[in-house]
Amino acid sequence: MRFVFFYHSLISDWNHGNAHFLRGVANELQSRGHEVRVFEPADGWSLQNLTREYGPAPIKEFSKRFPALKTNFYSIARFDLDEALDGADLVIVHEWNDHELVRRLRDHRLKSKYRLLFHDTHHRGITDPQGIANYALDNFDGVLAFGQVIRELYVRKGWARRAWTWHEAADTAVFQPLLEATHTGDVVWIGNWGDEERTAELSEYFIRPVQALGLRANVYGVRYSQEAKALLAEAGIRYHGWIPNYRVPETFCRHRAAIHIPRRPYTQALPGIPTIRVFEALACGVPLVCSKWEDVEGLFTPGEDFLMARTPQEMRTHLRSVVYDPELARRMAQHGLNTIRSRHTCAHRVDELLEIWKQISVGANVCTSPSSARA
Repeated sequence: MRFVFFYHSLISDWNHGNAHFLRGVANELQSRGHEVRVFEPADGWSLQNLTREYGPAPIKEFSKRFPALKTNFYSIARFDLDEALDGADLVIVHEWNDHELVRRLRDHRLKSKYRLLFHDTHHRGITDPQGIANYALDNFDGVLAFGQVIRELYVRKGWARRAWTWHEAADTAVFQPLLEATHTGDVVWIGNWGDEERTAELSEYFIRPVQALGLRANVYGVRYSQEAKALLAEAGIRYHGWIPNYRVPETFCRHRAAIHIPRRPYTQALPGIPTIRVFEALACGVPLVCSKWEDVEGLFTPGEDFLMARTPQEMRTHLRSVVYDPELARRMAQHGLNTIRSRHTCAHRVDELLEIWKQISVGANVCTSPSSARA
């Protein structure tokens, strides 16, 4: 089959966490003999910020690390869709794309035989519903939503005719345990500060507990204000800036535990949707401690795959346990790793995508949630 993907960026993961999963899906499809073409805007915000801060070096490193992954840059004003989509079987456009591109794809779909899906991996359906409603999805074959609550929103609002739950997952070709890694820190947090969506939570569930316990902690991410950096420094936490995603596994594995603190929209309005970091940390065999979120879709087993802290005091207790109890840490890490390998890899998601392809190819009219089934 010939797949065509429209990503915000394949190359850059600067404040673009979805790139991790999208790369893994493209790699998995290619490994199965499918043809994959990826397009991204030449003026993409993520790539512009990355090169502005770090120059061309990250692009060169990406090409060396992922030689099979190629991208095609386009300008929306001069984009030839006939050429780009020639021979396509399935076209997927990620929601972090221009409304004009989506409109043109909708119109192009009328004269073509390929199937067309919209891929939503963000909370804008709740926080910016008009922005999502403005996408022209009437000629799309459906929506891939990265959580059940998002899928239900598209159906309820009438934004799409059909929708499927298609969770993110770990690219286990990249994210895996590194047994030879030596611990150089106790706790690591990998995530972006920005938008004030979890500032209070980061202070209550990360900075203060780490400071109180005297743990060696490191932080990686972008969009940290000077005030945020000062808070980290005052607590004795080292801030390292942006880290390429393919270097995250070695960073996880050099720490005794990782922390996951979801943004507020995911805890208050979108329960059940973990970020990609949960999948990736568990895939690396690293004990994970999370601030509170509701796993309403049963993707994991809280208490066994990871520890859930519903209060700052619980976070202190859990961090102390995983850092100073090697047997607990080993048991949790193995359980989480087994869960990922059994049902949350990019290979599993490609299986689900191909099943969705079969449904839309024969004109099925039901909404399904293939990734919500337990393996």
